[in-house]
Amino acid sequence: MVDVGDVFKALADPTRRHILDELAERDDQTLFEICVRLTTKYQVTSSRQAVSQHLELLEAAGLVRTRREGRYKFHTIDTSPLEQIAERWIRTKPQENP
Repeated sequence: MVDVGDVFKALADPTRRHILDELAERDDQTLFEICVRLTTKYQVTSSRQAVSQHLELLEAAGLVRTRREGRYKFHTIDTSPLEQIAERWIRTKPQENP
């Protein structure tokens, strides 16, 4: 189970939220693809190193999974930490008797 604090910290940054938006739209992107999409769609001009650090934080929070194929590293969104948060605080409350 992922630390909820790490998930909230990861979601607090707008660039990281943009990265997740892009991965939700299309999974299995390389760092280069993510950088291009951030620049063209959101005018985020962060360096590849900065985007890589954002991805590492998202991965540590459990929101991004990676896999390697040769020299390429592909990033995929993982929404299970968000589901854990929803299950923790968003529950169906029992109906009160009138």
